[in-house]
Amino acid sequence: MDIPLKKGEVLNDRYEVKTVIGTGSYGIVYLCTDLKMNENIVIKQLRKSKRRSKKELRQFENEISILRMLNHKNIPKFHEKFSHDGNVYFVMDFIEGDNLEDHIFLNQLTFNEKESLFFLDELAGLVSYLHDHDICHQDLRIPNILLKNHQPILIDFGLSIMINSADLAKDSILQLKRQDFYDLGEILLYVLYTTYASKSKKALPWTEELSLEKETVHILKRLLSIQEPYSDIKEISMDLQAALKLKKLN
Repeated sequence: MDIPLKKGEVLNDRYEVKTVIGTGSYGIVYLCTDLKMNENIVIKQLRKSKRRSKKELRQFENEISILRMLNHKNIPKFHEKFSHDGNVYFVMDFIEGDNLEDHIFLNQLTFNEKESLFFLDELAGLVSYLHDHDICHQDLRIPNILLKNHQPILIDFGLSIMINSADLAKDSILQLKRQDFYDLGEILLYVLYTTYASKSKKALPWTEELSLEKETVHILKRLLSIQEPYSDIKEISMDLQAALKLKKLN
């Protein structure tokens, strides 16, 4: 059992723990105060039980390496890595905002079809940025997307893969990218269902439950590999732009 740090503990003579804001399979995430800068930051700790696991340590270091490479306003910025009492940590930006899961299920946030497509277009822009840097996120889920000023913020790169350093064949790289595309399809379905009111006691497939424009159905079917899956994020963006353009005309 990994006991989280207590409120008020100070790490590295600089970061005061305020609260736990997340727990994962190999890490614990804290909201802290940077006593030097007098601002909130986020610190991720490798679980004590994982410190001797080469696999988990490698995963932790991999997340650090990926965050070091990224410089995007919608992705938390990496600050530093440090050790304290035998534990390893890294520091990154705190970006205020609820995650998409809480917005949907607790705050009853809804998206109509046009808003859903626009949101996915914004998110696809972030995935495009990652793929341009040879990074596949591999964990695109609604808990890993924050909303700030209606903009998606992408967090948690713990399962991400740097495809340029993994000595992967082209087919393997394509499958990794398509996993990100499939996850985008799942997210699009989630947000589309926020305005769905069931009229039947029987659960039906989304193709029957949701009343969508054919362009949206086409995008979903390709994202979810029901039809020929996308091979490049730019194809997705082009289809989304075309669908949004038609929405503006209607």
